[in-house]
Amino acid sequence: MTEPIFRHPDRPTPKFRPLKAMHHFRKLIADKEDTEQVFHIFQCLPRLGLVDEARAFVYSDAGKALRASEPYLPDLLDDHARLRAMPKGSVAHAYVDFMEREGLTAAGLVAEYDRFQQGRRFGDLIEWYVNRLRDTHDLLHILTGYGRDALGEQCVLAFTYGQNPAPGNIFIAYMGALNMKRTVRSDAPVFKAIGEARRSGRDCPRIAEQSISALLAEPLAGVRTRLNIAAPSHYTTAHDRFRARGLDPYDLRGKAAQAA
Repeated sequence: MTEPIFRHPDRPTPKFRPLKAMHHFRKLIADKEDTEQVFHIFQCLPRLGLVDEARAFVYSDAGKALRASEPYLPDLLDDHARLRAMPKGSVAHAYVDFMEREGLTAAGLVAEYDRFQQGRRFGDLIEWYVNRLRDTHDLLHILTGYGRDALGEQCVLAFTYGQNPAPGNIFIAYMGALNMKRTVRSDAPVFKAIGEARRSGRDCPRIAEQSISALLAEPLAGVRTRLNIAAPSHYTTAHDRFRARGLDPYDLRGKAAQAA
């Protein structure tokens, strides 16, 4: 079997375009489900050190083993029957419960990314590594305890920044928190929640570089302990304070928020 090339010659060189990133952020604020805007922001605010880190991992013994055993994570993550066969209390069961409750699939995220890329794929090792960063996003919700509310998504991106300091991650996290403070009247510690998530990601081994099939089979509580992921206290406090003001953390644009 031929070894894939590390970087395809047609892969473009990333360029910083902060003003365009702000344009796409405004669209994301208008509709947090518009995932395509996230991809645009990442493209406009690239992490220049990503290529070096990808090279170090894909050619390491651990990286080579995962390239052989986990060539494409969505196939594993969307096999709910296989995941349900794993022990009760495992990460797998919590993940499937979450994905089915939210109506999400790993393949769905791939489809959104492919639309953004207009079907363009490079087939190089950078793509394999970047795909793992993409495909483990929803798994991070399970491991960290952050929900799919606006603050929860911002905290997951801040956690991801701690793991993989791409400017796009922290830009969306803090700009989203700033927008929340401007538009929702409350004393919820949203910036503290973002900072806590960032530190948690920094102190945790990189999830994308773990064996995901092995991780899924482990008890959720045990994985959190092993990876040094503590319960998100400021995020929980923020939810409590939102609710104390009659606000639903999952619907901050609702009637209560408009009346505040």
